[in-house]
Amino acid sequence: MSKTEGLAKQKVIVRDISWLSFNSRVLQEAADDSMLLRERIRFLGIFSNNLDEFFRVRVATLKRMIEAGARKNMHLEVSPGQILENITEKVMELQREFDRIWNEIIRELKKEKIFFVTDKQINKEQQKFILNYFNEEIRSNIVPLMIESIQDFPTLSDKSIYLACKLSTSDKSVPQRFALVSVPARRLPRFVILPSKETEHHIMLLEDLIRFCLPSIFSFFGYDVFSSHIIKVTRDAEIDIDYDVTTSLMEKIEKGLRNRKKGKPVRFVFDKEIDPSLLTYLVKRLGLSEKDNLIPGGRIHNFKDFIGFPEAVFSQKSTRKKPFLHPLLKSMNSVSEVVMKRDVLLNFPYHSFDSVIDLLREAAIDPEVVAIKVTCYRLAPRSKIINALSNAVRNGKQVTAVIELRARFDEEANLEWKYELEEAGAKVLLGVPNMKVHSKLCLIKKVVNNRTIHYGFVSTGNLNERTARIYGDHCLLTSDRNIMADVNRIFHYLEQPRTRLRFLRACKTLLVSPTTMRKQLVQLISKEIRIARSGKPAAITLKLNSLSDELLIEKLYEAAKAGVEIKMVVRGICCMLTENKKYKMPVQAISIIDEYLEHARVMIFHNDGDEKVFISSADWMVRNIDHRIEAACPIFEKDIQKELKEIIHIQLSDNIKARRLDNELSNQYVNPRNTKKVRSQVETYNYLYRKLNS
Repeated sequence: MSKTEGLAKQKVIVRDISWLSFNSRVLQEAADDSMLLRERIRFLGIFSNNLDEFFRVRVATLKRMIEAGARKNMHLEVSPGQILENITEKVMELQREFDRIWNEIIRELKKEKIFFVTDKQINKEQQKFILNYFNEEIRSNIVPLMIESIQDFPTLSDKSIYLACKLSTSDKSVPQRFALVSVPARRLPRFVILPSKETEHHIMLLEDLIRFCLPSIFSFFGYDVFSSHIIKVTRDAEIDIDYDVTTSLMEKIEKGLRNRKKGKPVRFVFDKEIDPSLLTYLVKRLGLSEKDNLIPGGRIHNFKDFIGFPEAVFSQKSTRKKPFLHPLLKSMNSVSEVVMKRDVLLNFPYHSFDSVIDLLREAAIDPEVVAIKVTCYRLAPRSKIINALSNAVRNGKQVTAVIELRARFDEEANLEWKYELEEAGAKVLLGVPNMKVHSKLCLIKKVVNNRTIHYGFVSTGNLNERTARIYGDHCLLTSDRNIMADVNRIFHYLEQPRTRLRFLRACKTLLVSPTTMRKQLVQLISKEIRIARSGKPAAITLKLNSLSDELLIEKLYEAAKAGVEIKMVVRGICCMLTENKKYKMPVQAISIIDEYLEHARVMIFHNDGDEKVFISSADWMVRNIDHRIEAACPIFEKDIQKELKEIIHIQLSDNIKARRLDNELSNQYVNPRNTKKVRSQVETYNYLYRKLNS
């Protein structure tokens, strides 16, 4: 039995090991040779980006616990040190599989006449092109560092890659030196398409262009022999926020962003072909040891850039279908008019996100609208949401935007949105002390004949038109008085969180974190348990990104043992042990990894035949239930309930992209056997598109 299997024999599966199992499902997509090559490459990039964030956040947290001497139990007496050992073992295993897949893809690219070329494989025409490109575009963007001459070793950015260079002379007339060159991949394209035959595409990575031009960079030192290899440092991404009451949250975030760049290294990745003396020197100067995740890899690092691999080189273009308008909105001039009459459930990325933007644009120019309030967690670059809100201010509306400055890795962008909205004249709130505002809410206040009307939306996903094209989410557009009354209460709280907690506690329709959601979820599960014990049908269906809250998992164990039918679609972390001989009914638990990222949260409770259906911004994690502002919204309209249940049924029927979530973390595909093949994202698109024309 491996160490990883040993960890899985706990009362729950260790969160970090479950996350690595999720990322291995992402890697499975890259290994699937039935997929288009560009999609396989994209999944390699997603895998790499996921792993980077995992080290920045989770591994960094475990290291902090060890340094603090934390001995408190984690997941039933599994120590942080033991978890780190298992992470290292699993990461090395995944890296070997990654390398195997990438080598296979390179062979497939060659069949398509797409070639990755290095500085050793270019012809004279390409050499001339590279030298011109280097002098015109690259040279001004790089400053080589002669690191042996620098007393205080430079802080290496964890989002950058570096060419670690060894410089020498063929006649040994000059002592060898070490140097670093930062690869400016955030300012210049990582992929450069070189001149080639008409039927071929030759691609060179930016670092290989720089490698070819090293003689030009270092020629004035007299060196004529060069070896260079890519290195990369991953740093602790936690932002430490002090509790100095004289400092604003914005100032704390700005300070934290500066300090993040100097966070402790948690991983050092290097080309395994690097010169040993150079590697030893770098490890020493960085203050690392063998316990600091020193990971040998291939020539290429920061593979996340491959998410944006150039599509122009492929003959077969994208087959991704375009989103379409919701059938209730396709022939209407006004989204607002429809929403004032009935609820509308938008299902992204199948339905167009434009309807959300149109709702805000209409409110911005409607003379009867007096106020707009919205929560913003992650926004798109050049956000149309911000544009609509700014225009609303110019049209005399009172606009309040709650911008969560602590949305990890979006802090800097959210600071910019804060400045832009304030410059336009909007009121900007910066969240709640010690809690992130993760709920996705909008409230529009309209006064008609001295009567106040509220409408807006509750969503599972961010107000981000870019991610709405690839994230699966649900957004309820509604003017339901009970729902909007609770949304209004949440905004009252957010405007004065230190004195208005009573407004959160007063919510009657929404399940709200951190005040009522946990208690109400336990009550809903407990009712299913009572119904099952009375001999009646009882069922719970969940769709989540993550399931790690141990108290709620314990209630699900109790429910399964009582005979409650439990079905789950969990994309990422699933700490629940889904197999147990004491369960009266087997738990059906799957994870779907496909073209779109399954991001929605849905909860369905059988409730003795009177089903309760919710969409939610919250995963079943301690941080979401107890330490964030979240909202779960009931679905009242029977037609929408039916539609949502049908979508979940399609997903539970997936036998192409679904993997079983078992106790062994095996990630086995759900095989179609003799039944009809169901790829749920394709079937969901078809199901919703048929409604468009029915």
